[in-house]
Amino acid sequence: MQTEPLFTDIARFIWATRYRYQNGNGEHDARIQDTWRRLAHALASVETKDRNTWEQRFYAVLEAFRFLPGGRVIAGAGTNKRVTLFNCFVMGLIEDSVEGIFDALKQGALTMQQGGGIGYDFSTLRPKGMRVRGGEGIASGPVSFMRIWDNMCDTLLST
Repeated sequence: MQTEPLFTDIARFIWATRYRYQNGNGEHDARIQDTWRRLAHALASVETKDRNTWEQRFYAVLEAFRFLPGGRVIAGAGTNKRVTLFNCFVMGLIEDSVEGIFDALKQGALTMQQGGGIGYDFSTLRPKGMRVRGGEGIASGPVSFMRIWDNMCDTLLST
């Protein structure tokens, strides 16, 4: 194996900008091997027996590039960041009410805040032009609420 596993500029750039653990107190992953140690330690931390053995095994497969976890795992496991280790979430049904719509929006925002991607099915919302419950107004339709989701996502991703 090469002494420097990240031998191209693009590989070093992606690792440094996406997966290397850094915080305000300084860098924690000076080399890719530090990233693998962090991951191996985090993965082994849930083992009830032979934790050190599992840590060594995890490190060996990571170091040899025989296994690479998903990007959220590499970026978040073993850090003090409050993030999800899952990439995508298919969220539940959106209840066709103002409360249901904005409860779903809140859950989506909290999920995105921790780094997760979200997916929704807006087909549960009544079409544009239909009467709302109680007959007091006309529905604006699912697209109008999709715009609210789009704005929320833009806002959270720009921070």
